[in-house]
Amino acid sequence: MKATARLAGLGQSLWLDNITRTILDDGTLARYIAELSVTGLTSNPTIFDEAIGQGDAYDAGIRDKVARGLSGEALFMELALEDLRRAADLFRPAWTASDGRDGYVSMEVSPLLAADTQGSIDAALRIFKDADRANLFVKIPGTPQGLGAIEAAIFAGVPVNVTLLFSKEQYVAAAEAYLRGLERRLAAGLDLRIASVASLFVSRWDKAVADTVPAELRNRLGIAVGQQSYAAYRALLASARWQRLATAGATPQRLLWASTGTKDPGAPDTLYVEALAAPDTVNTMPEKTLKAFADHGAINGTLAADGGDSLAVLARFAAAGIDVAALGLQLQRDGAASFVKSWQELLGKIASKGTALATPRAASR
Repeated sequence: MKATARLAGLGQSLWLDNITRTILDDGTLARYIAELSVTGLTSNPTIFDEAIGQGDAYDAGIRDKVARGLSGEALFMELALEDLRRAADLFRPAWTASDGRDGYVSMEVSPLLAADTQGSIDAALRIFKDADRANLFVKIPGTPQGLGAIEAAIFAGVPVNVTLLFSKEQYVAAAEAYLRGLERRLAAGLDLRIASVASLFVSRWDKAVADTVPAELRNRLGIAVGQQSYAAYRALLASARWQRLATAGATPQRLLWASTGTKDPGAPDTLYVEALAAPDTVNTMPEKTLKAFADHGAINGTLAADGGDSLAVLARFAAAGIDVAALGLQLQRDGAASFVKSWQELLGKIASKGTALATPRAASR
């Protein structure tokens, strides 16, 4: 049995952190589903920027949409949703088998709306409606400005993938926004089965401190933060507040491990997947990491519900001069800025491609 199947057997969902038209067209995604236990996927502006910039898989779609007068974000959204609908249909059996807990794809609201709560709410509703797939998450950043949009989207019945979470505190704030949305639905007599995941980014912690901590602490900070967040997740599920919602029909907002590809070439390529094995969670991983884990991954137990040795590890980082709380805030700010940069580059790339693809046709008339 492949390590991916064993991990799925523990109750952790394996998702692919990638989407391209090519892996849809050539059957690669279908093969990952059949052979590597993949039951969902995530996307972001950087992934689409790279996918659209490489090769000609999107050229026909861009040419057609430019000819119809589309440009900018409207063109990209239509292009991306074409891919995500196809992927969502491939994952529909997983969605059905899990009673709507698994089998999702994700589409980001524009990162340019990060400080615009109402704009994010409107965009989330529009994306979910336009996607026309029940198993599509709308990704909303778990920044302070995004929390209101998360609560409102959940209240409106939109499944949400809360992205750009880095610390336990940020995770708890996102989880509470989800709870508030459900509590509003409960008060209004609405169905509480609105799925959500909270995406905690892991490896960026270790990349940020790689050159400033002793060798024995390298590649340990992201896992320690993950352990702390998992303990908070388990505590929330045991709380009276959550139990009241669960009794009324709600399903948990699952903790999702993001950024689980190993950044340090000297560390094992399956480091974060093995360290973060835990039931009732999701791990979304790049293709390279997924293949590596399927080939030679190991499962050496699961995360401790009480956080294990994470407090002791974090104390060692503090002693080494790392202000973990401040770094968590900085990583979230940097992550939001990075997504804006990728979004702008993506729209620029689409505009350039659109012009180049339209010019030969115009010249030939």
